[in-house]
Amino acid sequence: MPKRLVVVAGNIGVGKTSLTERIGSRLGWRTDFESVADNPYLPDFYADMRAWSFHLQIYFLGHRADQYLEAAHDPRPAILDRSIYEDAIIFSRALHHMGNLSERDYLAYRKLFDLVVNSLPLPNLLVYLKCPAEILMDRIRKRARNMETGITTEYLALLESFYDDWLLSFDLCPVLTIHTDDLDFVHQPMALELVVERIQEKLGGKEEIDFSQSL
Repeated sequence: MPKRLVVVAGNIGVGKTSLTERIGSRLGWRTDFESVADNPYLPDFYADMRAWSFHLQIYFLGHRADQYLEAAHDPRPAILDRSIYEDAIIFSRALHHMGNLSERDYLAYRKLFDLVVNSLPLPNLLVYLKCPAEILMDRIRKRARNMETGITTEYLALLESFYDDWLLSFDLCPVLTIHTDDLDFVHQPMALELVVERIQEKLGGKEEIDFSQSL
Protein backbone atom coordinates (compact mmCIF):
# COMPACT_ATOMS: atom_id res chain seq x y z
CA MET A 1 0.00 0.00 0.00
CA PRO A 2 1.26 3.54 -0.74
CA LYS A 3 2.06 5.89 2.11
CA ARG A 4 -1.02 6.57 4.24
CA LEU A 5 -1.53 8.45 7.51
CA VAL A 6 -4.57 7.28 9.49
CA VAL A 7 -5.66 8.79 12.81
CA VAL A 8 -8.01 7.14 15.32
CA ALA A 9 -10.36 9.40 17.26
CA GLY A 10 -12.95 8.83 19.95
CA ASN A 11 -14.02 9.15 23.55
CA ILE A 12 -12.18 7.71 26.57
CA GLY A 13 -12.46 3.91 26.74
CA VAL A 14 -13.81 3.54 23.20
CA GLY A 15 -11.01 1.24 21.98
CA LYS A 16 -8.55 3.54 20.19
CA THR A 17 -5.38 1.89 21.52
CA SER A 18 -6.71 -1.62 20.95
CA LEU A 19 -7.62 -0.85 17.34
CA THR A 20 -4.33 0.95 16.64
CA GLU A 21 -2.32 -1.98 17.99
CA ARG A 22 -4.26 -4.53 15.95
CA ILE A 23 -4.27 -2.58 12.70
CA GLY A 24 -0.54 -1.97 13.02
CA SER A 25 0.14 -5.65 13.66
CA ARG A 26 -2.26 -6.90 10.99
CA LEU A 27 -1.04 -4.59 8.20
CA GLY A 28 2.56 -3.99 9.27
CA TRP A 29 1.97 -0.26 9.72
CA ARG A 30 3.85 2.13 11.95
CA THR A 31 1.94 2.81 15.19
CA ASP A 32 2.16 5.71 17.64
CA PHE A 33 0.29 6.03 20.91
CA GLU A 34 -0.92 8.68 23.31
CA SER A 35 1.66 9.59 25.98
CA VAL A 36 0.21 8.40 29.31
CA ALA A 37 2.72 6.42 31.40
CA ASP A 38 5.60 8.77 30.51
CA ASN A 39 3.61 12.01 30.65
CA PRO A 40 5.26 14.29 33.26
CA TYR A 41 2.14 16.40 33.76
CA LEU A 42 -0.65 13.86 34.20
CA PRO A 43 -0.17 13.19 37.95
CA ASP A 44 -0.20 16.93 38.70
CA PHE A 45 -3.13 17.47 36.36
CA TYR A 46 -5.31 14.87 38.06
CA ALA A 47 -4.38 16.29 41.46
CA ASP A 48 -5.28 19.87 40.48
CA MET A 49 -6.87 20.26 37.04
CA ARG A 50 -7.30 24.01 37.23
CA ALA A 51 -3.61 24.61 37.99
CA TRP A 52 -2.21 22.20 35.38
CA SER A 53 -4.66 22.13 32.46
CA PHE A 54 -2.73 24.63 30.34
CA HIS A 55 0.59 22.85 30.93
CA LEU A 56 -0.91 19.49 30.02
CA GLN A 57 -2.46 20.76 26.79
CA ILE A 58 0.81 22.36 25.71
CA TYR A 59 2.65 19.10 26.40
CA PHE A 60 0.15 17.07 24.36
CA LEU A 61 0.34 19.57 21.49
CA GLY A 62 4.12 19.20 21.22
CA HIS A 63 4.02 15.44 21.71
CA ARG A 64 1.42 14.86 19.01
CA ALA A 65 3.02 17.28 16.56
CA ASP A 66 6.25 15.28 16.90
CA GLN A 67 4.32 12.05 16.28
CA TYR A 68 2.69 13.47 13.15
CA LEU A 69 5.96 14.66 11.67
CA GLU A 70 7.79 11.41 12.42
CA ALA A 71 4.93 9.35 10.98
CA ALA A 72 4.74 11.56 7.90
CA HIS A 73 8.46 11.11 7.21
CA ASP A 74 8.36 7.35 7.74
CA PRO A 75 7.93 5.56 4.39
CA ARG A 76 5.56 3.05 5.96
CA PRO A 77 1.82 3.65 6.28
CA ALA A 78 1.06 4.83 9.83
CA ILE A 79 -1.86 4.77 12.25
CA LEU A 80 -1.96 7.09 15.27
CA ASP A 81 -3.83 6.55 18.54
CA ARG A 82 -5.84 9.79 18.88
CA SER A 83 -5.68 12.78 16.56
CA ILE A 84 -4.07 16.10 17.35
CA TYR A 85 -7.37 17.85 16.56
CA GLU A 86 -9.13 16.32 19.56
CA ASP A 87 -6.77 18.04 22.00
CA ALA A 88 -8.12 21.45 21.07
CA ILE A 89 -11.60 20.80 19.75
CA ILE A 90 -12.68 18.25 22.37
CA PHE A 91 -10.51 18.26 25.48
CA SER A 92 -9.34 21.86 25.84
CA ARG A 93 -12.90 22.92 25.04
CA ALA A 94 -14.17 20.65 27.82
CA LEU A 95 -11.58 21.99 30.28
CA HIS A 96 -12.60 25.54 29.40
CA HIS A 97 -16.30 24.67 29.64
CA MET A 98 -15.78 23.17 33.12
CA GLY A 99 -13.80 26.15 34.38
CA ASN A 100 -10.45 24.36 34.57
CA LEU A 101 -8.88 26.38 31.74
CA SER A 102 -9.25 30.17 31.92
CA GLU A 103 -10.43 32.21 28.97
CA ARG A 104 -6.97 33.77 28.63
CA ASP A 105 -5.16 30.43 28.66
CA TYR A 106 -7.72 28.83 26.36
CA LEU A 107 -7.36 31.56 23.73
CA ALA A 108 -3.55 31.48 23.97
CA TYR A 109 -3.54 27.71 23.57
CA ARG A 110 -5.91 27.77 20.61
CA LYS A 111 -3.75 30.36 18.82
CA LEU A 112 -0.66 28.20 19.28
CA PHE A 113 -2.61 25.09 18.28
CA ASP A 114 -3.73 26.70 15.01
CA LEU A 115 -0.15 27.73 14.15
CA VAL A 116 1.18 24.23 14.82
CA VAL A 117 -1.59 22.29 13.07
CA ASN A 118 -1.48 24.45 9.95
CA SER A 119 2.13 23.33 9.43
CA LEU A 120 1.34 19.60 9.64
CA PRO A 121 0.36 17.26 6.80
CA LEU A 122 -3.29 16.27 6.62
CA PRO A 123 -4.22 12.66 7.44
CA ASN A 124 -5.62 10.43 4.72
CA LEU A 125 -8.37 9.03 6.96
CA LEU A 126 -9.92 9.66 10.36
CA VAL A 127 -11.35 6.53 11.98
CA TYR A 128 -13.94 7.67 14.52
CA LEU A 129 -14.85 5.14 17.20
CA LYS A 130 -18.22 5.78 18.81
CA CYS A 131 -19.91 4.19 21.84
CA PRO A 132 -22.59 5.29 24.36
CA ALA A 133 -21.25 6.93 27.52
CA GLU A 134 -22.83 4.31 29.81
CA ILE A 135 -20.92 1.48 28.10
CA LEU A 136 -17.70 3.50 28.15
CA MET A 137 -18.15 4.06 31.87
CA ASP A 138 -18.45 0.33 32.45
CA ARG A 139 -15.27 -0.34 30.46
CA ILE A 140 -13.38 2.35 32.37
CA ARG A 141 -14.42 0.80 35.70
CA LYS A 142 -13.30 -2.64 34.56
CA ARG A 143 -9.83 -1.53 33.45
CA ALA A 144 -9.44 0.27 36.82
CA ARG A 145 -6.77 2.84 36.02
CA ASN A 146 -6.06 4.98 39.07
CA MET A 147 -5.92 8.20 37.06
CA GLU A 148 -9.41 7.57 35.64
CA THR A 149 -11.25 7.25 38.96
CA GLY A 150 -12.68 10.78 38.66
CA ILE A 151 -14.28 10.21 35.25
CA THR A 152 -18.08 10.31 35.29
CA THR A 153 -20.79 9.36 32.82
CA GLU A 154 -21.73 13.05 32.64
CA TYR A 155 -18.19 13.99 31.60
CA LEU A 156 -18.14 11.30 28.91
CA ALA A 157 -21.51 12.52 27.63
CA LEU A 158 -20.15 16.08 27.46
CA LEU A 159 -17.19 14.88 25.40
CA GLU A 160 -19.52 12.90 23.15
CA SER A 161 -21.57 16.04 22.45
CA PHE A 162 -18.38 17.88 21.48
CA TYR A 163 -17.39 15.00 19.17
CA ASP A 164 -20.80 15.19 17.49
CA ASP A 165 -20.39 18.95 16.94
CA TRP A 166 -16.87 18.52 15.57
CA LEU A 167 -17.65 15.79 13.08
CA LEU A 168 -20.60 17.64 11.62
CA SER A 169 -18.15 20.10 10.06
CA PHE A 170 -14.92 18.07 9.83
CA ASP A 171 -13.68 18.14 6.24
CA LEU A 172 -9.89 17.69 6.41
CA CYS A 173 -10.05 14.07 5.24
CA PRO A 174 -12.59 11.23 4.85
CA VAL A 175 -14.14 9.84 8.05
CA LEU A 176 -14.97 6.20 8.81
CA THR A 177 -17.31 5.81 11.79
CA ILE A 178 -17.24 2.54 13.76
CA HIS A 179 -19.70 1.80 16.59
CA THR A 180 -17.61 -0.17 19.07
CA ASP A 181 -20.55 -1.22 21.24
CA ASP A 182 -21.67 -3.44 18.33
CA LEU A 183 -18.34 -4.49 16.83
CA ASP A 184 -15.88 -6.42 19.04
CA PHE A 185 -12.64 -6.27 17.05
CA VAL A 186 -10.66 -7.18 20.20
CA HIS A 187 -12.12 -10.67 20.70
CA GLN A 188 -13.62 -11.48 17.30
CA PRO A 189 -11.06 -11.97 14.49
CA MET A 190 -13.79 -11.65 11.85
CA ALA A 191 -14.74 -8.24 13.25
CA LEU A 192 -11.15 -7.06 13.00
CA GLU A 193 -10.96 -8.29 9.42
CA LEU A 194 -14.11 -6.33 8.63
CA VAL A 195 -12.59 -3.17 10.08
CA VAL A 196 -9.37 -3.72 8.11
CA GLU A 197 -11.39 -4.20 4.94
CA ARG A 198 -13.43 -1.05 5.50
CA ILE A 199 -10.34 1.04 6.26
CA GLN A 200 -8.71 -0.15 3.04
CA GLU A 201 -11.91 0.53 1.09
CA LYS A 202 -12.23 4.01 2.56
CA LEU A 203 -8.61 4.80 1.74
CA GLY A 204 -9.40 3.63 -1.77
CA GLY A 205 -12.22 6.16 -2.08
CA LYS A 206 -15.34 4.10 -1.36
CA GLU A 207 -18.35 5.64 0.39
CA GLU A 208 -19.07 5.65 4.13
CA ILE A 209 -19.86 2.24 5.64
CA ASP A 210 -22.61 1.74 8.23
CA PHE A 211 -21.30 -0.16 11.27
CA SER A 212 -24.57 0.13 13.21
CA GLN A 213 -25.33 -3.59 13.01
CA SER A 214 -23.55 -6.26 15.08
CA LEU A 215 -21.63 -9.12 13.51
